Amino acid sequence: MTSKIHLARAHLQHLYREMLRIRRFDAKCVELYQAQQIRGFLHLYDGEEAVAVGVMAALEARDAVVATYREHGQALARGIAMKGLLAEMLGKVEGCSRGRGGSMHIFDRERRFFGGNAIVGGGLPLAAGIALADKRLQRGAITACFFGEGAVGEGAFHETMNLAMLWQLPLLLLCENNLYAMGMPLAQGEAETDIYHKAQAYRMPSAQVDGMDPVAMEAAARRAVEQVRGGPGPFLLECRTYRYRAHSMFDTQAYRSRGEIEEWKQRDPIERLRTWMADNHLFADADAARIDAEIAAEIDDAVAFAEAGTLEPVEDLERFVLMDRVVQDPQQEVAP
Repeated sequence: MTSKIHLARAHLQHLYREMLRIRRFDAKCVELYQAQQIRGFLHLYDGEEAVAVGVMAALEARDAVVATYREHGQALARGIAMKGLLAEMLGKVEGCSRGRGGSMHIFDRERRFFGGNAIVGGGLPLAAGIALADKRLQRGAITACFFGEGAVGEGAFHETMNLAMLWQLPLLLLCENNLYAMGMPLAQGEAETDIYHKAQAYRMPSAQVDGMDPVAMEAAARRAVEQVRGGPGPFLLECRTYRYRAHSMFDTQAYRSRGEIEEWKQRDPIERLRTWMADNHLFADADAARIDAEIAAEIDDAVAFAEAGTLEPVEDLERFVLMDRVVQDPQQEVAP
């Protein structure tokens, strides 16, 4: 695999289409959430689409992906079917995790997508374990682990960085730095706000990239993937990005101004690529209309599929639970 990107029309339109799919899918999720068809927490990816799309373009089918709780975009970009993804979010058995994971725990074994994780930084040690297994089994695969800059303050981040270097793991650490974590400005929580510099403490190679530029994002991801796959050892890539929406649907966003959000929207990755393609005669109004229609139809099909899905029968709720029964008496012996 080469780290160079061939700026062919078809590939650029593919990047544009995938980013727009994520944006439109999350917009539909907001509608379904407000209609109380999606319950619990909902974390949206608006503004960060270039990161997931760029990284997934650089990975191979044999590679593993560990995501965060803001993983709808990562799941779609990895190739998880929109129907199964939306059915999961509606808690239907037809979902990719039988409706048991919901918005924050998307899983797809076939695509080696090892789920979102509701614990900040919780995916980091899991990714190290998967990378260690792949290394010992000589699969030639790498593990890409997404996490936000808020996870950098967790011990799991530093422990994973240390073990990844000690064991020379095929691990690509992807920090989606959207500047606010749950709501604290980066400079108030980290003395070093360039996250990629933290890799120096572990002698780990690292780089920083504009996560609002899909072409730059893919190029950086390809270079990082190439280095990790060539080995030995991990790589940390900090992706500077920005989420337009609140941390979750319950967030009042008192920590930032509307003016700041609008300023970042001037760098929107979707419009940025669309304008560049149009200026270079690689994108026409007919292309935009076709892609819009295709995405609208896909979303309509996914909604219909999810709404027609079935809920887990009450009698099956104890399936996949390790203990067969609740022990009432702590002295009582439990059969293995």
